[in-house]
Amino acid sequence: MAAPSAEQQNGQSDESDLQSPISTNDEDSETGLGDGALPVYLVDLIEKEIGVDLKSLKKVSALLEKLTAENKLLEEQVLTVSSSVPLRVSAALSAAEESRVSLEGLLQRERVLSNTLIQHLQGAQPWADSLGRTLEQLDNTEKHMKYLQCLSRIEELSDSIQQCLITNSIWEAVVAVGSMASLDVGLKQSGCSHLQAFLRETLCFWHKIIKDRLAGDFEELLIQLHWPFISPPTQSLSPPANAQELHSQLELLVAQLLSLQTSDDLISETSVSRVGLPPTTPLSLPVQIMLLPLSKRFRYHFTGNRQTNSLNKPEWFLTQVLMWMGNSSNFMEEKIQPILDRNGANVNAKVELCRGLLTLAQEKLALDAPRLLYDDSLFCHLVDEILQFERELRTTHSYPSTLPGVLHVLLEEVVLQKWLTVERKMAIEKVDAMLSAEGAWSSQYKDISDMDELKAPDCAETFMTLLLVITDRYRALPCPRAQLRFLALQRELVDDFRIRLTQVMKEESRNPLGSRYCAILNAANYISTVLGDWGDNVFFLQLQQSAVALGEEELLGPLGVTESGRLASLEGSLFEGLLGLLERLRGDMLGRLLEAVMRDVQKKNDTNVYPSPPRWLSLPSQCDQATMSLSSLACPLMLCLRDHLLQLQQMLCLPLFQMGWQDLAERLDLFLYQNVILYNHFNEGGAAQLQFDMTRNLFPLFGHYCKRPENFFKHVKEACVILCLNVGSALLLRDVLRQAEEDEEEPGTPDGKQPSPTSALNELGVYRLAPCDVLILLNLRASWPGK
Repeated sequence: MAAPSAEQQNGQSDESDLQSPISTNDEDSETGLGDGALPVYLVDLIEKEIGVDLKSLKKVSALLEKLTAENKLLEEQVLTVSSSVPLRVSAALSAAEESRVSLEGLLQRERVLSNTLIQHLQGAQPWADSLGRTLEQLDNTEKHMKYLQCLSRIEELSDSIQQCLITNSIWEAVVAVGSMASLDVGLKQSGCSHLQAFLRETLCFWHKIIKDRLAGDFEELLIQLHWPFISPPTQSLSPPANAQELHSQLELLVAQLLSLQTSDDLISETSVSRVGLPPTTPLSLPVQIMLLPLSKRFRYHFTGNRQTNSLNKPEWFLTQVLMWMGNSSNFMEEKIQPILDRNGANVNAKVELCRGLLTLAQEKLALDAPRLLYDDSLFCHLVDEILQFERELRTTHSYPSTLPGVLHVLLEEVVLQKWLTVERKMAIEKVDAMLSAEGAWSSQYKDISDMDELKAPDCAETFMTLLLVITDRYRALPCPRAQLRFLALQRELVDDFRIRLTQVMKEESRNPLGSRYCAILNAANYISTVLGDWGDNVFFLQLQQSAVALGEEELLGPLGVTESGRLASLEGSLFEGLLGLLERLRGDMLGRLLEAVMRDVQKKNDTNVYPSPPRWLSLPSQCDQATMSLSSLACPLMLCLRDHLLQLQQMLCLPLFQMGWQDLAERLDLFLYQNVILYNHFNEGGAAQLQFDMTRNLFPLFGHYCKRPENFFKHVKEACVILCLNVGSALLLRDVLRQAEEDEEEPGTPDGKQPSPTSALNELGVYRLAPCDVLILLNLRASWPGK
C-alpha cells in the first residue's frame, strides 16, 4: 500500500489534534502545558462550545467576546482588592522598617554605653580593691572591738556579782547572773568557741556560788516550815510567832531562785532517759531544791541492801511516792503556787513536785523490771502495781494526761513482749481450768430469771471477763501500737476458745437435745453478742482507726482497698472475722438441734401415721359432727412438739430460742405440706379435720411466742384454704387455673374478662403457693360433682 502524501499527513494530524483526547499520564498533561499541546480545560471548552463541526466555527467570535468580558471583570476585581491590600501591607512594612532602624540605634547606644562602663570599671577597680581592703580591716576591727566589749562586759558582770556578794546584795547578783545567762544565749550562734567557753565557765562559777547560798537559805527555811511532810500534815492550833517573817523569806527566796532558772537550765546537762520517756522541760529550780530531802530518803530506803528494797514488793516504793504527793499537795498549792503566780512563772507547783517524784519511781522501775523477766509471778505483780499506781496518779492526784507517768517502763520491747507472753500463758491456763471445772456448762444465774437472759454458761462468762480484765490492763497504755498487740492477743484467745467449743460440741453432737450441747450453743451466742458490742465501743473504734492508720497487717490481714475503706469509715469491725466464725458455729449447732427435733417429730409420725390415708376420705363432714376434736393420731405429734418447745425455751437463751422456733415452724410447715397434705386425698370432712388440727391445735402451740403463728405455716395454711373451698368456688378456681395453663401452652387472644390466676388466688388469701401447686391441691379433693 502506498504511503500517504505530506498534505494528507498534515490534515490528519490537525484533525487528530482536535479530536484525540489529551493524555493525562505525564506531568505536562496534568498542568495542561504539554509540548505544543492545548491545555485540557481549553480542549474541553472547545468541544463544549464548538464541537467537531467546522460549520460551528462562527461561534468563535461570540465566545471570544464572552471570554474577553469575563477577563475584564476579573481584572477589575483583582485591581479593586489589590488597591486596598498593598496599602495595609506597605504600612506594616514601613512600621517594621522604622522598628528595625530604632532597634539598630538602641543597639548602637548599648554598645557605646557598655564600652564606656567597662572602661569606667577598669579604671575604678584599683579604687574598689583599696576600699574593700579598708572595709575588711574595719570589719575585723569592729569584730575585735565587739569581742573586747563582750570580754569587758563579762568582766564587768563578774566584778559586779563579786561586789554584790561582798555587800550581800543577792538580788543584784541574781540580776547580773541573769544578764550573763542572756549573753550566753546570744553567743550560741557565733563562732567564738573560746569566748563561749570562757563565758560558760564564768557563769557556772558565779551561778554555783549564788545557787548554793540561796539553796542553803531555802533549805533552812524549809526545815523551819517542817518540810518535807513525811506523814500527813496536822493543823496546828496557833501559827508560829514568826509566821509572817517566814512567809516573806519564802517569797523572796522562791523569787530569787526563779530568776536563776535560765542560767540553771543552761548549766545543767540534759539527762538521758533510761526508760524511753519523751523529753520534758526541766523542773523549776525551787522544786528541785525541795525534792532533795525526798530523793535522799527514797534512795536510802529503796536502794542498796535495805530490807525495804525488795524486788517482790514494788508497792512499797510506789505507795511511798504517792503518799509524799498527797502529804505535800496542800503546801504546794497554798504556799508555793501563789508565789509562782506573782512572779509570772507559768508552772503548776503540785504537778512539778509530782514530776520530780515520778522521776524517782521511773528510775527505780527501769532498774527492777529487767531483773524480774524470768519470774512470771513477780513480773505479773510488778505489772499490776504499775497499773494501779498509774490509775491512782491520774485520778486521786489529777496528774495531767499530757505528761508521761510510769507506763512507759512497760513499753520497752523486752518488757512488753514478756507481758504479752505472760498474759497468753495465764489466759490459756485459766481457760483450761474453767473448762474442766464441774460447773463449767451451767449458768451461775440460772435461778435468777432477770439476770439470765443470755443463759451464758459459767465458762463463757468467765472467759469474757478474762478478756475484759486484759482490756482494762492495756487500755491506759500511751502507745496505740502496743495496744493493738494486746488486741491481737485477745483475738487469738477468742479463736482458741471457739476451737475448744467446737471440739466439745463434736463430743456432744450425739445428743444435740442435751443440756451441755445447748450450753455450748449459748456460749457461742454469748461471745458473739459481747464481741458485737465491743465492735461499737469507742475504745475499740479508736483502735480500729489506729490499726488502719498504722497498717497493722498482723491484726487486719492482707486487706484490699475496699476492706480498708470499710474499716476506716467504721462500717466494719476488728472482730468481723471472729464474728463470722462464731456465727457459722452457732448456725451449724442450731441446725443440728432442729434436725434432731424434726427427726423426733418424724419418728412420732411414722409410728402413728397422722392420720392414715384412708381416714382422710372417710371422715364425716363438719355438719355431721356435734363438736370437732383433735385427731387421735395427731396427739403424739403435738405432744412431742410441745415438749420440745418447752425444752428449748428452758435451755436456750431468748435470741436463740426465737431463731429456733421460727426455723422449726418453717421446717414443720414443709414437712406437713409435703408428707401429709400432698401425700393424701381429702373429702369434705377430712379437709375440715385437717384445718381444725392445724388452726386450733398446731398453730396455738407457737402462739405463746408470737401473735400470728400462722404466718410461719404459710404452706399448710394456704393448703387448708384450698382444700376447704366450697365446691362452686373450687370449680371456678380450677377452671381459671386450667384456662391459664392452656393460654400459656397455646398463646392467643386472651379474654379480658377472665381473671388472672394470681389475682384469683390473692382474693382467697393464697400468696405463697403457685398456681400449679394449687391445681395439685384441687386434684387432691375427693368431693367433686359426679364422684
